[in-house]
Amino acid sequence: MNGATGTARRRDARTTRRRTNAAATVLLAPFFVLFTAVTVVPIGYAVWLSLFTEKQSGLGFGGAKSVFSGLDNYTAALGDRAFRDGFWILLGYCVVYIPLMVGGALVLALLLDSGLARARRFFQLALFLPHAVPGIIAALIWVYLYTPGLSPVVRAMDSGGVGFSFFSPDGALPSVVNIALWEWLGYNMVIFYAALQAIDRTVLEAATVDGAGAWRTAFSVKVPLIRASLGMVALFTVIGSLQLFTEPLILNQGSGSAVTSTWTPNMYAYTAAFARNDYGLAAAAAVLLALTAALLSFAVTRLTTRKGART
Repeated sequence: MNGATGTARRRDARTTRRRTNAAATVLLAPFFVLFTAVTVVPIGYAVWLSLFTEKQSGLGFGGAKSVFSGLDNYTAALGDRAFRDGFWILLGYCVVYIPLMVGGALVLALLLDSGLARARRFFQLALFLPHAVPGIIAALIWVYLYTPGLSPVVRAMDSGGVGFSFFSPDGALPSVVNIALWEWLGYNMVIFYAALQAIDRTVLEAATVDGAGAWRTAFSVKVPLIRASLGMVALFTVIGSLQLFTEPLILNQGSGSAVTSTWTPNMYAYTAAFARNDYGLAAAAAVLLALTAALLSFAVTRLTTRKGART
């Protein structure tokens, strides 16, 4: 009797597992189909395209045809100083932008979450509103504000004796950082604020009872409790920084702008593809940038995971 009961239980368990696996397959299938279609296939095609180059047949009178070139496109991209300089610009951008973005969003979220904050809804909306403006429109607005002779900001700075060219070699990078901060600061602030609102209030009350002040509570209690959100925002900010394209592309149209058509690796790939019609070189540059993003994402994930495990 016991043997029959055990067999029936095992049969029921197998049936339950099969139903669970079937349900999981049905629910996850749309995701994997879309992921394959919009991520895996394009990446595979870019890698395949990077291994070929277009060459003219004969004396150049015939049509161009794709010829397998192996890693020649990667060698050409890495050997091009414009491409390498783009990574140095990205490095400078990340050094300035990431701390300002993550730190600024965190401070704003802590201020909104504090007991001193007033009109929280208004400030949430006001800070998040720039993110609702499309990136191209935002860049165009700031190009207008950066342009001498048109911008009231530049006119006010000149009248105050502050001479600064937003399109100069020294001003181009801060100009791009400013636009990106204006677009994304409120978005990341909302993520941090939502995480802060999810903290158990009894923990904060206990910290207050123990004598912790506002600053101690904010940085010794609240911030460690939202470490997961900090890691996520840092990861997305790093990935977004490596994808820098829209803002410098628009600033490239400014009068006397120091932002060239190959200012960032993304712009280099864009120029190679649509200005020089060298799709193999563009694909190789894109693959190299994707590998850089993957390595940095892995490093940021490991760093935040280790810090979370220590705490």
